[in-house]
Amino acid sequence: MNTVYAVGIGPGDRAFFTEEAIQTLEKVDVIAGYTVYADLVRDLFPDKEIFTTPMKQEIQRCRWAIETAKAGRSVAMICSGDAGVYGMAGLLFELAEQYGDVDVEVVSGVTAAMSGAAVLGAPIGHDFCLISLSDLLTPWELIEKRLRCAAEGDFAVCLYNPKSKKRSDYLEKACRILMERKSPDTVCGWVRNIGREGQEYRVVTLKELPGEPIDMFTTVFIGSETTRNIGGRMVTPRGYQQRSEFAR
Repeated sequence: MNTVYAVGIGPGDRAFFTEEAIQTLEKVDVIAGYTVYADLVRDLFPDKEIFTTPMKQEIQRCRWAIETAKAGRSVAMICSGDAGVYGMAGLLFELAEQYGDVDVEVVSGVTAAMSGAAVLGAPIGHDFCLISLSDLLTPWELIEKRLRCAAEGDFAVCLYNPKSKKRSDYLEKACRILMERKSPDTVCGWVRNIGREGQEYRVVTLKELPGEPIDMFTTVFIGSETTRNIGGRMVTPRGYQQRSEFAR
């Protein structure tokens, strides 16, 4: 059976590629992806044929990959971070079902929640959830519901797609919703350009977060009640010290 590989490339820097991702991209005939992501790997694989489409042409891109694989060529569909976290893996499975004789294999990558957390310290050291603030594919009403549920459960929250020119007030609205249950002094942090040139980060409070210089290249972390600022790093304890104290 012919195969399309859904490959997560992390932030795009070679240091963040998994060995499996490198081996997969080396062996396939063609690499497909969103134009911006393809530009991140061109220099690493200069001899590879690369097929790209712009944003909002995800279905066309995935159909091309599946049809190319069905014709007998091996294809890697690259995605930033992990291909199964807001990536193309799910869409590839959905479309491949319509074709038959094409298998989809997912090659995991380092999603921004993991690489960004490492920059900040340990913000997701206990239970956490990921929520995208983009309402391009998800109604804002559902995003609001998920934010409220996350706050009610005192999850640490990692926000993807926090802000754009068209959604300039979405992060502010999200912070207001979270502050219905979370303290305004909740420890938060953000990382921009994770693993790329110009990487920067800052630890702030929830009430300060809306005023921070955050954009679509930024991943935002909002702590739980136990999250602390330890020496300028964001840490959500798992509870090992508390357990030790209880055992005394």
